[in-house]
Amino acid sequence: MTKNVLITGGSRGIGLGIAKELAKSGCNLAINGIREVKNVTTTLEELKKLGAKKVIYCQGNIAIAKERSKIITEVLEAFDQLHVLVNNAGVGPQKRLGLLETTEESYDRVMDINLRGPFFLTQKIAQHMIKQKDMVPDSVSCIINISSISATTASINRGEYCLSKAGLSMMTQLFATRLGEYNIPVYEVRPGVIETDMTAKVLQKYQKMINEGLTLQSRIGSPEDVGKAVSALVEGKFPYSTGQVIMVDGGLTIPRL
Repeated sequence: MTKNVLITGGSRGIGLGIAKELAKSGCNLAINGIREVKNVTTTLEELKKLGAKKVIYCQGNIAIAKERSKIITEVLEAFDQLHVLVNNAGVGPQKRLGLLETTEESYDRVMDINLRGPFFLTQKIAQHMIKQKDMVPDSVSCIINISSISATTASINRGEYCLSKAGLSMMTQLFATRLGEYNIPVYEVRPGVIETDMTAKVLQKYQKMINEGLTLQSRIGSPEDVGKAVSALVEGKFPYSTGQVIMVDGGLTIPRL
C-alpha cells in the first residue's frame, strides 16, 4: 500500500533527507515549510524524480493554529487519508545566549515552533488517524517525532532548544500511551550532530570535537542518515516498539570512561 506522509520542515535539512528516503520508497509526500512555493519547486521536482508518486507543498507555520488547520486541510484534500506524520520542523535560537541571559522572546519562539506546534498538530492528526482506523480497520498509521540528543545533553548556550527537545521526547511517550489502544505507534528519532544549515555556523567546532573522539563513528552525520531510520519506521520494521527512541548519533551519547 502506498503511504501518505506529512513531513513538517520537509524542504531542507533533516526534513529533506527524510523526504528523499521516503520518495525512494514510493510514498506520497506532503512537504510543509514556511518558504514560498516558488522557492521549493526544484526540491519538489527532485522528490518526484526519486520516486514519490505524488508530492504537494503545504506552506504554513506550525506554531500558528490557523496555519496548522490549513496544512491538515490541504493534506486531506490531496490524499484523503494520512498514514504518517513526521514532526520534524524545528528551530534553534536566533542568537545563542548563556542560560543566565536567554530572553523570553527567544524562549517563546523556540518552544512555540519546536514543541507547542507539534503537540497540537499531532493532537489533530491523531484524531484523524483514529477515525481512519474506525473506517478502515486494517489501516496502518504511525507518528514519528524528530528530536535531538539535546533532549538529554545539556547545552547551556541554547537552553530553550534543549527544553523543547526534552518536551518532544515526553510528548512521544504521552501520545504512544494514548494511542496504544488504537495500534498507532509513536516513535522518537534522536539525531546527533547532523550537517544542516542549522549547524553550519558551528560545524568546524563539532568536526574538531569529532576528530578528538566525540563520537564513536568519526564523521558528522547526514540528513540521509536520519532519513534511513525514519524510512524503516514508516515501512513498519519496528511494529512492537511504540514510544521508543531511535538514536542516530554515531555513538555520541554512549557513556565512556
